[in-house]
Amino acid sequence: MSPRTDHGATAGLRIVRLANFVAPASGGLRTALRELGTGYRAAGHEPVLIVPGERVTDRDTEQGRVITLPGPLLPGTGGYRVLTDKRRVARLLESLAPDRLEVSDRTTLRWTGAWARRARVPAVMVSHETADGVLRTWGLSERVSRRAADALNLRTAHTYSRVVCTTEFAEREFVRIGARNVVRAPLGVDLAGRHPGLRDVAVRARHARVGEALLVMCSRLSVEKRPGTALDALEALLRRGRRAVLVVAGDGPLRNRLELRARERGLPVTFLGHVADRALLGALQASADVCLAPGPAETFGLAALEAMACGTPVVASASSALTEVLGPAGATAADHGDAFAEAVTLLLGRPEGERRHSARARAECFGWPAAVEGFLAAHDAVVRAPGPRWVAARPEGAAVTRGPGAVEGIGLPEEVG
Repeated sequence: MSPRTDHGATAGLRIVRLANFVAPASGGLRTALRELGTGYRAAGHEPVLIVPGERVTDRDTEQGRVITLPGPLLPGTGGYRVLTDKRRVARLLESLAPDRLEVSDRTTLRWTGAWARRARVPAVMVSHETADGVLRTWGLSERVSRRAADALNLRTAHTYSRVVCTTEFAEREFVRIGARNVVRAPLGVDLAGRHPGLRDVAVRARHARVGEALLVMCSRLSVEKRPGTALDALEALLRRGRRAVLVVAGDGPLRNRLELRARERGLPVTFLGHVADRALLGALQASADVCLAPGPAETFGLAALEAMACGTPVVASASSALTEVLGPAGATAADHGDAFAEAVTLLLGRPEGERRHSARARAECFGWPAAVEGFLAAHDAVVRAPGPRWVAARPEGAAVTRGPGAVEGIGLPEEVG
């Protein structure tokens, strides 16, 4: 489809975005959808987001048009809904007549890739997690997880015009199967809304006494995030004689189990649940000494990046993509409490001013404008130049991985492997 025209001038693309597993208490994915949509709109395009909800709604927002369709609650997920009525979704897509399709769900919405091929609409799949990493957190062996992930990823790469990965870590599982239509585009962080100036003495005093290290974990409390590692790390620190407390911002199906464990072991843990107040969450992130990010399947880690923007260093799972994101602004650890405790001790051993400056400096490498341009490049879209001319968006860092026989332009998907 060609871009729409308005009074004879070249107009932006209608980029229809689909996502499942988005709830009012969602964290990173919800943030990414909002920031990318806002950026697409500012760049002159027409973003439309379709997500599941309790009822039908259709709103115009700063991130563009947001449509919710009724979707059932998934038991045991803490409020996640999914779009299950394929015919209704397909009818909506047909009525919207997208120029581009962007899908942020590698499982239940993967069928939309076939719809896009039939409709001759170039489609992009965004890889927000590694398939084999998630399967391993569910208890499958490495061999079984890898085989299942390879089969899933092979079908995805065949179906979609491009696959967007936010880090080299996320890209590996597609490179492994020989996919030639992979684009790497980083996510970003709100550097204006998240900054060290949010540090709040009253917020810190509410959770930690003088001389206590304040640890914070901002995470969905679900199996794949491994939130129990944070409690194990706190317990290991206390055994070593380190005075420390942990504040958990987030909700999910494991919350009751984690609260019970903390009570039984006498751990100083505060569970805040989902924190909807962005200012309060920012103050908490900025007031902490260390942020914990134990999820082993993270392909970027937006909550960790927000903490870094606030000047707070991060300890993350060495199994995740945060090894690429952190740089010198934090530390990584094996997926158990003792290793995380050792990494926390290492960070706290650095001068406070040095570790906070390093965290903020690293976060400044990941602004949302660069992320928006990277995603638009994946769509072969354009951004507004300073003047009236339109220019192609192909920013540094938004590299397209191409193999033999790969073609320029988004087109339709090639064969894989």
